[in-house]
Amino acid sequence: MAFVSNYINHHQIPFCNAMNRLLEGNFVFVQTEAMEAERVRMGWHETERPAYVRCFYEEEAYCRRLILDCDIVLFGGTDEESYITPRLEAGKPVIRYSERLYRTGQWKAISPRGLIKKYKDHTRYRKAPVYLLCSGAYVPSDFHIVRAYPGKMYCWGYFPETKHYDIDRLLEEKGYGEDKTPYLLWAARLISLKHPELPLETAAYLREKKVNFHMDIIGDGELKPRMQELAKEYGLEGHVTFLGYQPPEEVRRIMEKADIFLFTSDRQEGWGAVANEAMNSACALVAGHMIGAVPYLVRQGENGLIYEDGKKRQLFSLTEALVKDRIYCRQLGRNAYRTITEDWNAENAAEQLLKRVRYILGQQNRAAAFGEGGQAPAEIGCCTPCAPAPVLSERRARKRFRISQAVKSDTKQT
Repeated sequence: MAFVSNYINHHQIPFCNAMNRLLEGNFVFVQTEAMEAERVRMGWHETERPAYVRCFYEEEAYCRRLILDCDIVLFGGTDEESYITPRLEAGKPVIRYSERLYRTGQWKAISPRGLIKKYKDHTRYRKAPVYLLCSGAYVPSDFHIVRAYPGKMYCWGYFPETKHYDIDRLLEEKGYGEDKTPYLLWAARLISLKHPELPLETAAYLREKKVNFHMDIIGDGELKPRMQELAKEYGLEGHVTFLGYQPPEEVRRIMEKADIFLFTSDRQEGWGAVANEAMNSACALVAGHMIGAVPYLVRQGENGLIYEDGKKRQLFSLTEALVKDRIYCRQLGRNAYRTITEDWNAENAAEQLLKRVRYILGQQNRAAAFGEGGQAPAEIGCCTPCAPAPVLSERRARKRFRISQAVKSDTKQT
């Protein structure tokens, strides 16, 4: 197998390591470009390449031959089609992985120029041995619009390092300070699509309610000065601490202490690996419904809480409920931990993908090999890696979310 992508990073390495083990070394990651300086500064360690990484820009002839001749190619993370065009023209099997086509709005699908490119890159291969791993719950809907990969789309995501804990001890040690004050955490770049104002508004709401809590904000970015001003305006000194940029390993250490993780990105968040990491750390996740990872990972009220994107009062009230109910908070954290350690982890993803690959290579009818026409799509909230992906339109997602909220509310009142 050749995995062709822009560059190796700490979110991909666990999956690549697992696949390399399963294939007994018959795995190569083809890196097509050098990592940006900003990513290196954020701790993504460009120089620490695993032995299975080969760089296209250093060994072009070898990499071109490998991509054409290997049994299967996993392709994504780069918009440059020339790397796999010869293989596609030869009719050899390719598995693409992709985040959303239309992050800022599906109305962009009406663009004639965009549709032509989508046809060239995707739609014309609808009957070819080309399959799609959907890194986000709204990816199938985007590709459904351009009529690509019918019956050949599968649930996928990102699989950062999965840690295994004594879960009872981990939950017992959560909290801020010696008195174990309820501990809220937010971690991301301080940019508009991440909405760093929302955790501060949540903190202001909790302060007005006279709820005891502490919140840490991890990250740096263009909005940091404004967010620090906002914290002062809300009178959050003593309640909120800005920790600035922290290396990935330190972020995980802090997650292990946090009770609640707030994930406030908007629809432009294609996946959001921070959700995997927070859930693996047994945090009770409160997340917006338009984030790509959320419909796949989170079952409302069981392993996390979901608020309707744009409805910040829901975010406030859900967070308040968790701060006030430590038992429920820990129950969600425990179930979140199980979701990652049992299903959404690199080892399981590699095993499930390899099963699919062996069907493709072992049967003449490659379309049927991936279950086309015979295997029902997964249910949202019960998805596992490589399960047939449901086509979840944005309208249906919002309607489904509102119905689930109403049912939960009625049940609670009863």
